[in-house]
Amino acid sequence: MEAQLVELLAFLHDKNPAVRSIALSNLLGHTPTDSPHRNIFFSGGGGLKKSQENEVIRDLKLLCRDQLTIAHDAFRALVNLSDSPSISASLSDRPFLTFLVSYILNPEAILADLATMLLSNISAFPSACSALLDLKVPAIQDETFLTSYYPPQSRSASCPSPNPYPTGQPRDVEALPLLVDAFVHSVKPASTQSDDSRPRKGDLHFLASVFANISTTQPGRNFFLTPRYADVIHSTGEMEFPLVKIEAFTEHQDTIRRGGVASTIKNCAFHANSHKALLSPESVKVAVPPSTIEAPGIGILPYVLLPLAGPEEFDLEDQERLHPTLQFLPPTKKREPDPALRLIHVETLLLLCTTRWGREFLRDNGVYEIVRAAHVVESVDKISEHIERLVNFLHRDEGPETEADLVLHEEGGDGRVDDLEDEDSRIEEI
Repeated sequence: MEAQLVELLAFLHDKNPAVRSIALSNLLGHTPTDSPHRNIFFSGGGGLKKSQENEVIRDLKLLCRDQLTIAHDAFRALVNLSDSPSISASLSDRPFLTFLVSYILNPEAILADLATMLLSNISAFPSACSALLDLKVPAIQDETFLTSYYPPQSRSASCPSPNPYPTGQPRDVEALPLLVDAFVHSVKPASTQSDDSRPRKGDLHFLASVFANISTTQPGRNFFLTPRYADVIHSTGEMEFPLVKIEAFTEHQDTIRRGGVASTIKNCAFHANSHKALLSPESVKVAVPPSTIEAPGIGILPYVLLPLAGPEEFDLEDQERLHPTLQFLPPTKKREPDPALRLIHVETLLLLCTTRWGREFLRDNGVYEIVRAAHVVESVDKISEHIERLVNFLHRDEGPETEADLVLHEEGGDGRVDDLEDEDSRIEEI
């Protein structure tokens, strides 16, 4: 059986599309991790065979541009195989990464969701994160196109070029800001969902996982916490933090989307110098040191608290401390159903407590009231324990000792605050 499958590999670059399709469809079922014949893509030691590195993976990468059925199976195969560091490195080369990102950016890309799944898997590796942060993709400015630009490297059988073709000259544009805009405009936040037709062929939910992966690195956090023009293509508009664009999705109906955004917010909270920018409302302009570029505050608190909030009624005095979006919630309001995501939000609040300014802000804005009510109905021990730690931070008296602890944390080098209490309760980047 295995020998027959190996023979099929040569047909992946056959001139006849029907032959390519049949070969790929027979190989696809052997790409998942638990497949007994998956080793046809690997050597005994777990790495790619050098003789096949320029054949199998190269063929699959090329087949992603093929006819719809073939491209669909090629993307699926690479999604399954991309858990290998060796294969992931091959998928992170600039030409393929440029195609992959350009394809995702094109609203007409039929297989964009599979492409985002692949990019999500690739970005789990540090080398891919670095390549993606530095990546620029060609874009032709065209106001008639849905996105005001056309990414020419997206051209493929499942994503044909527009007719008429844009007449402008392509210029290189940073890929990550374009991906953020594509993510935001692929669907609307849960609070503004409508029955309007989707602006894109794909939902791009897995881009949230890409952002979460990138934000585990310091350069990735710097991207989300560095102001830039709101209009990426025209380099115009107000300066804003990229994190502002995605924070509203913590209440989205899709678990992948809201989970990835929640993780991105949490990872950014590891940067202690950013806490004032993270918590300040948009009415306040703030910079994240050492940068001096100011932009409206990110205001993450309501988006972190809303998933933890239920239908409870509070005293008027307590209600007034809350952000308007958290006041007088309807009786139908439900908390985040996924315990892993509830834990992420509580850990975000804990991270924000590691600065004196952050603790004072959380106290003044009703965090205790929300988490106290959440603790009453919480059924997961670990989350309850974290809430209790959070309450201890919020209720403790502030004095010279806590001020000294704050200085010690913030002078530790890169501003990260990953040494909360004991080793067993340390908060990890995700």
